[in-house]
Amino acid sequence: MPLTPLDIHNKEFTRGFRGYDEDEVNEFLDQIIKDYEMVIREKKELYDRVQELEDKLTHFSNIETTLNKSILVAQETAEDVKRNADKEAKLIIKESEKNADRIVNEALGKSRKVALEIEELKKQASVYRTRFRMLLEAQLEMLHTDDWDDLSQSREEEEEETYENI
Repeated sequence: MPLTPLDIHNKEFTRGFRGYDEDEVNEFLDQIIKDYEMVIREKKELYDRVQELEDKLTHFSNIETTLNKSILVAQETAEDVKRNADKEAKLIIKESEKNADRIVNEALGKSRKVALEIEELKKQASVYRTRFRMLLEAQLEMLHTDDWDDLSQSREEEEEETYENI
């Protein structure tokens, strides 16, 4: 068991023949007592400081552990979000490709239909043009015949007769 300052203070030495100077020994012991008290006080302060630092270290270790766990959870969550976003992007792309194919197919179908309608209209226009030409040619042919002259004369005669009868 270590000595206390009180133990040093109360220590009595036996006196021998021609021993040490008592005042000098007492002064030296007083100095030892002061130094020893200071060492004990410093030791207690250092012990308290060590305890405080150990408590802080424990606290910060707990915070570090919590932060590490939080970082791991955040990383896992980020990876999950990334995987889900990739899946969703692939689904969107697939759906867009389907829609694009459908739209292209519909447009091709419509363009084919329009092309057929255009061809049909060209045929009808050609037929109409041919018929109209034939009609005009027939009409011109009729104008070039002598029948018109005969019709004109007979009509003039009819008109003359109508005027005469009036």
